[in-house]
Amino acid sequence: MGRRTLLLIAALVVAALGTVLIFLYVNNLEEEAIGAAEPVDVLVATQQVAPGTTAADASNDGAFEIATVPASAAPVGVLSDITLISDQVALAPIFPGQQVLAQMFGPPGSSASGLSVPKDKLAMSVQLGDPERVAGFVAPGSDVTIFWTDDAGDTMVIIPKLNVLGTGATTLATQVTTTDTGESTTSEIPQAILTLETDQVQAQRIINAQANGALYFGLLGDGTQTRTGLITTPTDLRR
Repeated sequence: MGRRTLLLIAALVVAALGTVLIFLYVNNLEEEAIGAAEPVDVLVATQQVAPGTTAADASNDGAFEIATVPASAAPVGVLSDITLISDQVALAPIFPGQQVLAQMFGPPGSSASGLSVPKDKLAMSVQLGDPERVAGFVAPGSDVTIFWTDDAGDTMVIIPKLNVLGTGATTLATQVTTTDTGESTTSEIPQAILTLETDQVQAQRIINAQANGALYFGLLGDGTQTRTGLITTPTDLRR
């Protein structure tokens, strides 16, 4: 068999292998997209539940109902019934529209605040959409870095590392978009409140940044480090 024939056969094998890999990759993306859109049943508060109220009492008072949401809008720990928490008490106020999470409840006698703030630190909260909070993978105890894009379009790290003290329930915010032709489309954007451990300077930077631009959280892995001072501008994207 000649060398050219061998090369041709090798090229065909490589091409076939590449086609198979592309097919598997695309198929995996489709499965992930379908999974994210799959409807799931979640427990949602219909009225405010006071701290110290047992889940069973709240349920008997009609404070919970079942709602159907896309899987991507269901946070970690969300419940579909009160079986696991029936004898536990709410650790903090639960407001109408909030999805009910297992971590919102604890044994009778637990701290009513449900939040432990380290000495000499502050607890502050921000509300972010799904992409801005790493699609809901940020959980209590996570370390995050905070990116800020200002009104001029410049993006930078404003705080390299912060600890997440708590995560609130996911709610759906309605967003209306109008096209150039005047047609309006309505979409529901999942949002959640994240509570952070900060000092005064960090809290002020976050509040100021959110008032003058957009925040994005990055979930830090073990040993991952980010730094301030590195700025990406719209001009950089054209290089």
